[in-house]
This record gives sequence, C-alpha cells and structure tokens, in this order.
Amino acid sequence: MMYEPPHRRTSSSNSVSKVSSSSSSSSSSSSSSSVVTLDSDLTTKLSFSSKSLPNFSNSNSNTTCRRSYASHPVPQPVFNNWKPSDRVLRFNPEQIEEVRLRLNVDVTVASGSVPAPAPIESFTDMCLHPSIMKDIEFHEYTRPTSIQAQAMPVALSGRDLLGCAETGSGKTAAFTIPMIQHCVAQTPVGRGDGPLALVLAPTRELAQQIEKEVKALSRSLDSFKTAIVVGGTNIAEQRSELRGGVSIVVATPGRFLDHLQQGNTSLSRVSFVILDEADRMLDMGFEPQIREVMQNLPDKHQTLLFSATMPVEIEALAQEYLTDPVQVKVGKVSSPTANVIQILEKVSENEKVDRLLALLVEEAFLAEKSCHPFPLTIVFVERKTRCDEVSEALVAEGLHAVALHGGRNQSDRESALRDFRNGSTNILVATDVASRGLDVMGVAHVVNLDLPKVLLAASESLCTTSFNITTNLDGDMKKLEFCLILAITVLLFVIFLSIISWI
Repeated sequence: MMYEPPHRRTSSSNSVSKVSSSSSSSSSSSSSSSVVTLDSDLTTKLSFSSKSLPNFSNSNSNTTCRRSYASHPVPQPVFNNWKPSDRVLRFNPEQIEEVRLRLNVDVTVASGSVPAPAPIESFTDMCLHPSIMKDIEFHEYTRPTSIQAQAMPVALSGRDLLGCAETGSGKTAAFTIPMIQHCVAQTPVGRGDGPLALVLAPTRELAQQIEKEVKALSRSLDSFKTAIVVGGTNIAEQRSELRGGVSIVVATPGRFLDHLQQGNTSLSRVSFVILDEADRMLDMGFEPQIREVMQNLPDKHQTLLFSATMPVEIEALAQEYLTDPVQVKVGKVSSPTANVIQILEKVSENEKVDRLLALLVEEAFLAEKSCHPFPLTIVFVERKTRCDEVSEALVAEGLHAVALHGGRNQSDRESALRDFRNGSTNILVATDVASRGLDVMGVAHVVNLDLPKVLLAASESLCTTSFNITTNLDGDMKKLEFCLILAITVLLFVIFLSIISWI
C-alpha cells in the first residue's frame, strides 16, 4: 500500500495533470521543470521498493519510475496455522477456566465468535521457532507471566488482541515473541521495502526499552534487523536504516509519520501492528497520528492493542481498528498495584518543595545510619522548569538527583535513566515522560509532587492529590495501620458533626 500524506490527497489529481502537460512541452526548460515537479511529488507520495530512486533526466522518467515500482510486487503476508503442543490441545473447557482462574486472567470474546485459545504456562508448549526458544532460554525466562500465558497464544493464532495489565507484568515480551515469530514466517525484507511489523509507543524511553527487548529475543536470527524511530535523534541515520530494509520498526507516532511523508519507509508490507500503552498515547494527543497510520495499513494485518487502563476512548479505538478481538485482562483494571502503600499529605503549594527536601534528607540520614544505600526514588512533577528546579534543590542538599523531561536532548535523557537504573543516581525527578511503561527494578518511593492531570497518569496511582507518597509493602506495616485508624477517626468525626448539625 502506498502512503499519501493528507496535504496531498486533495491536490494529487492537479499535480498529475501539471506533470503531464509540462512533460509534453518541447522546450528543454519546460522538460527540466517537469522533472523537478515529478521528483518532488513522487518522493513525498510514494515509498519506492526499488533499490534506489531513479534519476529523472528526460520526459520518459515518469514511465520508468512506474515500471520500476510495478515490477516489484508486494509479497502477501503469511499467517501460519499455529498450534500449541498436543498436551494443551487436549485441555477441556473446565481445565482452561481453572488455569485462567489461577493466573487471575479474564478473557472476553464477542458473542458468536470463536473461543479464545487456551492459556499456556510453558514456553515449550507454545511451539515457537527454535531460534526464539534459544533466546528465551539464554535470557533465563522460565515461565510465562499471566499476561504472556494468555496473550501470546491469542497473538500466535492470528487473532486481534486487546490486552490490559499493569506495568511490570511482562506485556512487552507478550507481544514481542509472537511478533518475531510472525516476521520469521514472511518473505525477507529487501532494500527499499517497508517493515513487516510496527510498534508504536508514546515516549522515546519506552520505545528504546521495547527495541532492546526485540533485539534480545531475536539475537539468534540471522539478518533480522530492527530500527528505532524516535525524535531527538539523527533523522538521517534513521532514514538510511529504514531505506536499507528492516523487519521491525519501533517508533513514536510523530517521527514515524515524518518518515512516511518523506518516503523513507512504507506501510505496504506491515502485517503486524502493536499499539503499546495506547491510553498514554491518547493522553499525549497522538490520536490523529495513530488514526493516520491505521487507516493506511494493508487490508490483511493483525493488530494488538495494549493499555494499562480501559477508558472509553480505548474501547472506541479498539472497536474501530480491531477485528473480532480477544480481550485479555489481568487483575483488576484501573486499580493500583497490590504491593504498594499509598500515603497522602496535604501541603500548600509554596511548601511542597521544602517538605520534599525534608523527607528525602531524613531518608538519606536513616539510610546512612543503617549502612544501607539510599532507596531509589522517583519524583513526578508537571512542568519541565519545575523538574530542573527540584532536581537542583535536591543536589544542593547533597542528594544524588537527576532530571528527566522532554526538554533535555536524547543523550542526556538516556544517561539520566541509565544512571538511575544502575543506582549511581538514586533520585529521578521526572515529568510524565517516565510515568508509564518504563521497567526500573527496585524503586522504593514514588512522590507525586504535582496533581496528576489524568487518573493513573503518574505512576499508575489512584491517589490524585497534590502530594502523594507511594512506598513498597516491605516497609513498616505500622504505617498502614496508622492510615486505617486515621481514616476511621475522620469518618466518625464527620458522622458526629452531621448528627450535631441535624439536631
């Protein structure tokens, strides 16, 4: 399928007529003009699958270009008739429901649709490509997580999927492994071909994390290339990589559309699409770009949509672009993770930073006193300038803090996240670019210094207050008891006041 940018769709017929009239002119200057116009139009409008763009040196260039493009037909996608192991095929409905209950997985299909495949609790029973199994074993993945156990069989069977599970549940591998399996079955990509699979993610950091997982699970496959297409990096390098031919592209929506409009890649061979953290992409205003991509995909393609929450906008998106999807939910949707304690403090706006400094300085003192490292802490703020201000204030107090926001260049963002992951910096002050999907092990505290604009937007917390602290359950259980007693006391006090006013 050839991508045509929106701004050219209304004027394409006029452009063609202008080219035809100018190419029929007998003067050399007119001929030169028609060459430039044609080159400009086709470079933007078409994604060539030939090895190089033709040189338009005469009036016959139009014919040469069209023949070159037509002589390279797009291979039809292959959707294998995948089957799990015989052991799984023998599961009866009662056994399937028993496994789903144990995994805390809820599966829904439309009335009259084919039942969803059974969940599979072993990678061996999934009958994956030998190279993929080799990489799974190399990275010591032992058993599929709940979302992987159910989502992977659905994706491997060729069905569209709407998946909902919390961050850290293994969603990335749940779509990466079936995606690689699908790509292996296709005709290999050549120079000038578009990708076989496309992953769209809301932020650069999440896209980088996904690409890292894709490379890890395809390391044993020869000539299997992936590309990451995000803002803040060299677009010329991305252009060269895309035109060279890649199997999988992991991208943010805006930058990927830039490459489409420049003719650097094509949607003609895309047959496997992932929308990761789709609710976050909608929050960030990427809906027009998502729709632009989805509306220009080939007819035969498979779509997997993953989201941590299930607002009405996600359901509408799924109804529009997913065909007879299987809906897979792990745990209770839109609820905070079970292994955290929520603590709420009401603080005035001009006292927030001082209170934060006092808390973290005290935490540093306790850590030093007990000879333990300072616990990894993320502080979420709303604005980029506030992010820098808070980070500088923490550093001034002798704490190891770094800022992460969209105003920093890509290398600085990568360095900040890397230092936080390896523990050389133990406080990350961030805007919402880090609020979803990032996998950082060992985070002990999450502080929402500013009120989240969207429910669950900051660290997927239900507590939409102006100052919120989230800590691991491994901490002192007395805090939980205190919170419960305080809540009961406040409730009794409100009831007492109501009775007094009624009397």
